[in-house]
Amino acid sequence: SGRPGPTRSALVAARNASEARSEAEPSGVEMSRVRVLVGTRKGAFVLTSDGLRRHWEVAGPHFAGWEVYHAKGSPADPQRIYASQSTGWFGQLIQRSDDGGRSWMPVGNQFVYEGVAGTHQWYDGTPHPWEFARVWHLEPSLTDPDFVYAGVEDAALFRTTDAGQSWQELPGLRGHGSGPRWQPGAGGMCLHTILVDPTNPSRIFIAISAAGAFRSDDAGKTWKPINRGLRSEQIPEPTAEVGHCVHRIALHPSRPQVLFMQKHWDVMRSDDAGESWREVSGNLPSDFGFPIEVHAHDPEPVYVVPIQSDSEHFPPEGKLRVYRSRSGGHEWEALTNGLPQRDCYVNVLRDAMAVDRLDPCGLYFGTTGGQVYGSANGGDNWAPIVRDLPPVLSVEVQTLS
Repeated sequence: SGRPGPTRSALVAARNASEARSEAEPSGVEMSRVRVLVGTRKGAFVLTSDGLRRHWEVAGPHFAGWEVYHAKGSPADPQRIYASQSTGWFGQLIQRSDDGGRSWMPVGNQFVYEGVAGTHQWYDGTPHPWEFARVWHLEPSLTDPDFVYAGVEDAALFRTTDAGQSWQELPGLRGHGSGPRWQPGAGGMCLHTILVDPTNPSRIFIAISAAGAFRSDDAGKTWKPINRGLRSEQIPEPTAEVGHCVHRIALHPSRPQVLFMQKHWDVMRSDDAGESWREVSGNLPSDFGFPIEVHAHDPEPVYVVPIQSDSEHFPPEGKLRVYRSRSGGHEWEALTNGLPQRDCYVNVLRDAMAVDRLDPCGLYFGTTGGQVYGSANGGDNWAPIVRDLPPVLSVEVQTLS
């Protein structure tokens, strides 16, 4: 241009000024917020941090003394949270927060079975009437903060379209012809997993203990069992259409036809939306466990927490280890840095693990000993966020960026 360029001293001064601004101004990650929702045997807790996830604020207990089986935020509204609150004295309530968990209001608690009479199978094979006990899982819509699915015990699916004020059963599930053969697992016959295909909202996956996994392709009107390839030696017909004790299923939103399952023994994978399953337990020290989760950004890394057996609900060798497969199963690595590696006899329940959407991906889980652990780098390193809570029933995450 014919104009003199900047001097070297001016360039150095500009660089120093830029570095000073970088040190003084928070990065995009730091400006992000993460909210971890923890349901326990004696109330709910809300843990919040910035995107670095090093320092946490702990609020609660909300609903102290009540069992909070599940609390989950709406992906469509970062301030909307739903919680399932229950006691033997007062029954079941649904709570809703519209301000990120600072205040709560009770909403509709009428869960009435519709259209399906009759019985299901009890532990000893005798018929037992369908009975409502509690709400195990809440699954808010990806796009509408007022629309929520609820999975209940005994094995029914409900939904609300008015932010929890009223609930209606989708009776096609219990009305499936195999319903009379369903029977409860050790924790009751709970519908504990609800997954909605983000590319096709009419496709819903659910899992019931101990009936198995089911899929609807018409928004919950009709259902089909998706258990081909599962084998359960504990039932009269090990490869039966229904009767399998599925503990949890998971998927990645970019690849919803690929499902991962933690079963009562066996870690499984389906590449065809549940039409068939194959075992991917590989070199795990035990393939019995409850939670299973998929990395937020990469659809291949999968996480499980093995425990000793169906009668010994504690980590093998007393070492708390999260296992990660970077290849979608078969080959697993133990993630132990920051976790107790001796004399640890806690359990991690089916809904007590979750991931955030930050980069790097954060991973969180809670234990029956009341600890909540977090990793800000996909499980490579762990640190306790909070200790000595009541036994943790569920962990969910809202990424507020």
